Amino acid sequence: MKRGLLALSPIVVLLVVYLLMSLASGDFYRISISVAFVAAAVYAVAVMRGISRSLQERVATFSEGAADKNILYMIWIFILAGIFAASAKAMGAVDATVHFTLRFVPIEFLPAGIFVAACFVSLSIGTSVGTIVALTPVVTGLAQQMGVDTAQMVAIVVGGAFFGDNLSFISDTTIAATMTQGCNMRDKFRTNILIVLPAALFSLGLYLFLGLSGGESIDVASAAEWYKAIPYLLVLVCAIAGVNVLVVLVLGILATALIGLASGSLSGVSFCEAADDGVVSMCELIIITLLAGGLMNMVKEGGGFEFITRAITKRITGRRGAEVAIAGLTVLTDICTANNTIAIITTGHIAHDLSQRYGISPRKSASLMDTASCFAQGILPYGAQLLMASGLAGISPIEIIPHLYYPMAIGVMVVLAILFQFPRINK
Repeated sequence: MKRGLLALSPIVVLLVVYLLMSLASGDFYRISISVAFVAAAVYAVAVMRGISRSLQERVATFSEGAADKNILYMIWIFILAGIFAASAKAMGAVDATVHFTLRFVPIEFLPAGIFVAACFVSLSIGTSVGTIVALTPVVTGLAQQMGVDTAQMVAIVVGGAFFGDNLSFISDTTIAATMTQGCNMRDKFRTNILIVLPAALFSLGLYLFLGLSGGESIDVASAAEWYKAIPYLLVLVCAIAGVNVLVVLVLGILATALIGLASGSLSGVSFCEAADDGVVSMCELIIITLLAGGLMNMVKEGGGFEFITRAITKRITGRRGAEVAIAGLTVLTDICTANNTIAIITTGHIAHDLSQRYGISPRKSASLMDTASCFAQGILPYGAQLLMASGLAGISPIEIIPHLYYPMAIGVMVVLAILFQFPRINK
């Protein structure tokens, strides 16, 4: 037991260091979680002599985890996704997608229209923060112009943003969930959509019911160049068709470059600059992923995952209990780290062990992890998404939380999916 607790102690150090630093600074995003990972990694290499008494061998064990083929494949995807996102934004694809989606929306359907727009944009670009940054200024201006509740309108954007963050093929949470559970992205999408679609339809129906009074049409796309949205549409169609994600991203990058150069929106130099910005934007996530891979390998080799799996399974009577553990651990880790991708990476090994032990399909465990993490992240007042949305709208994150219908609805759907064991999956 002592060996198992010692093996798990690096994870405790990671969470405690990050929490203490964040609480001391009064801001969960002032201190990078990479610092906490470095502290936990140094601690793990220093104290886990059960792996080897040789410092060099312990460092080698850490490095083997960081160099795992799944970790490196994930990094390939992160780099290409960063290049695609940054170059498409520089070309004007984000603005075109936003304006094209919101082109003519009757006022009575505005909340529902904004939700659909946020869902589509986030599904296309694969990032909730990017969707919030793109849509919040537009929505805030509309709310102020019409004299409606800004917090409610911003909450609609945040909810829709998590729809794509949960499902998009280029979302880092989807990438992390599928890589850690060893399942195909298309299979995960098909399973995940069955869990969250009822929540999305419920939210859409609610927004239609709560529609604003009046019947004017609002034109927000007079200057929109619709063809600039083609790279996002190409990525979405190819990904759903089952094309390898690396090929999908390369096609998206090539389409962005060709359209940007042909339209004059990008030059060769500006494209390279945008691509560089995209790579740089992923650097922290790449470093964290490498450190997490090494740290989790240290915990695994020290017997930590075996210990916690044994401890959990003593209280688990079947598949439902295992699924509760997978979703619960993901939510708890997300609350501690305020980062849904890191929560998935951190708990992925444990979830994989539990899914194998209790016959849970990899696509189901990946879906539960991703959806549970988006639920937790979606209602955290100190999460990046709510902080970004509230900052752009000039309101408090606390004002937004009561209107976050979609994140709350997917939390309910996770519980129902566990209780009633759906979707039904044979393998």
